Amino acid sequence: MSGAGKGTGSPAEQSPFVLAACAEMLSLDLPFTERVRRIDDVGFEVEIWRWWEKDLDALAATGATFGSMSGYIRGELIDPDGADEIVATARESLDAAQVLDVPRLVIHGTGLDDNGLPVRPTPNPTPADWLAALRTLERLAALGTEYDKVFTLENLNHAVDHPGVPFNRASDTIALVAAVDSPHLRLNLDLYHAQIGEGDLVDLCGRAFPYIGEVQVADVPGRCEPGTGEIHYPRVARALDELGYRGVVAMEAYAADDADLALRRFREAFSIGA
Repeated sequence: MSGAGKGTGSPAEQSPFVLAACAEMLSLDLPFTERVRRIDDVGFEVEIWRWWEKDLDALAATGATFGSMSGYIRGELIDPDGADEIVATARESLDAAQVLDVPRLVIHGTGLDDNGLPVRPTPNPTPADWLAALRTLERLAALGTEYDKVFTLENLNHAVDHPGVPFNRASDTIALVAAVDSPHLRLNLDLYHAQIGEGDLVDLCGRAFPYIGEVQVADVPGRCEPGTGEIHYPRVARALDELGYRGVVAMEAYAADDADLALRRFREAFSIGA
């Protein structure tokens, strides 16, 4: 992974984090490879979702640094057949990650359809479901060890975007990742989803810190860039800095106006004044 500070601004306004942006949500009028180039040109890592719908060789030819992508195609953590499928398609994802040299692969409690809805809603997992999820995550961590990659388990939200997804709260994902206790299974701490589902983001960052593999951000409401909603992201940035976090902060957000302005606002929110 690139060193901390990629995507930094002027000397008086430096980010201690590795900044990244999701190409799936910015400059939607442009071809995908051009979106990637634009994000890379302004000094950010690039994140993508469904790699199997992309021309990986064309993306590799852009020369961009890719930080994260989808870590499975189908499957879930709970059902035995679904668990076998998520592990099998995770291996496919690991092979694809080699093409773009992607270090982190995102997983969820269950597969999501094109609208972000769970293919098998399980809003209230049973104790047996929790145990099954733990065993599946241990299998994924072992795969990550084999490939020297990191799977990141993302918290989602029920209220707006992903009703019915199991293990949707950050407190759920923290518990599972802590129980597996592997450097190849970490948190994808999505603060947009956490604000909707839990709030108290500064405290949450402190609780999650030992297990974070990546932080993702967007503002609430609207899922646009920092500074467009209710979250005071400069305070969150300061909290992460004070914790000693030096990893990736990725903007997984739509642009309220244009992509260039959204990226500037994101950079400003996660920079620390000298």
